[in-house]
Amino acid sequence: MVQRQPIQDRQIRVGLVGCGRVAKNHLEAIEQSDDLTLIGLCDRDFTMAEALAKRYQAQCFKDMTRLLQADLDVVVLCTPSGLHAQQTMAVAAAGKHVIVEKPMATSWADGLAMVQACDQANVHLFVVKQNRFNPTLNILKHTIELGRFGQIYMVAVNVFWNRPQAYYDMSSWRGTWEFDGGAFMNQACHYIDLLHWLIGPVDAVQARTATLARNIQAEDSGVVNLQWRHGALGSVAVTMLTYPDNLEGSITILGERGTVRIGGVALNEIQHWSFADEHPDDTVVMETSYVTDSVYGFGHPLYYQNVIEVLNGQALPAVSGREGLRTLELLTAIYRSARDRNTVHLPISQ
Repeated sequence: MVQRQPIQDRQIRVGLVGCGRVAKNHLEAIEQSDDLTLIGLCDRDFTMAEALAKRYQAQCFKDMTRLLQADLDVVVLCTPSGLHAQQTMAVAAAGKHVIVEKPMATSWADGLAMVQACDQANVHLFVVKQNRFNPTLNILKHTIELGRFGQIYMVAVNVFWNRPQAYYDMSSWRGTWEFDGGAFMNQACHYIDLLHWLIGPVDAVQARTATLARNIQAEDSGVVNLQWRHGALGSVAVTMLTYPDNLEGSITILGERGTVRIGGVALNEIQHWSFADEHPDDTVVMETSYVTDSVYGFGHPLYYQNVIEVLNGQALPAVSGREGLRTLELLTAIYRSARDRNTVHLPISQ
């Protein structure tokens, strides 16, 4: 538990590292909040960083070392995943809280090191899982906690998206083992998070991955079979080869007394909702669906509200570093199973 003086009666000062694809969601969420102020940002592409700094009226720094010398409370890392561990440890050593994009790291050892570094520096490590704030998933989570499914028998997750070769060619780090990972580690990371957040602790996984069409080191497609500790069975199917565009990001839960399917491009549509008993939620459930063509959803402002409340001393982190490790552990088990072609049981060895 981090024990520091709450930040009260002033705005929380934020720095951001990495001005690429996902940074826009963070910058917009920071701009929308009266409790946050963007002090500065940096990127190795200084021209891009300068343009964003001008747009959001912030300082532009040539590198992270100079950014960390500024008067900041928290630093957001939107950099390639393989850099997260080293950068998190540097930010923690500077006494700043850390917000790190998914996945928190590309290796289990790096994830453990990040949590340890933040513990030693007495700073918070926040791992971005903005999909947990989707209204469709919030009502599903509440329904599971109410026990309306009874025993959960089976869970199916599908991520049928499209990432053309041009996407990977935009940057040399994309699709590499060291800095990015493949379809599971990068694109489907939020969906892997749902497996434990919604359903519970996983007992074992069997996985197969393949690089079928893209010129990258890591996988562009894969499948996983799972068994949870409470007995439920499940599957995950992921591909970045869907023609011609993103088709589906979904979860289906089959239980003793209920069946739910949430689909759409990115878990934004409740497509089936059926339970043996009635509940007031049933009258409003379809209102939680929303229209989007973005796989990011609209959860970043709500995610930042939790960060604000934590730093104000009013709440606990929705996704701490240790909670982030649960997803990284599952991802590690999936990759180990695919590599060794065997069943991997959890918890995995440290």
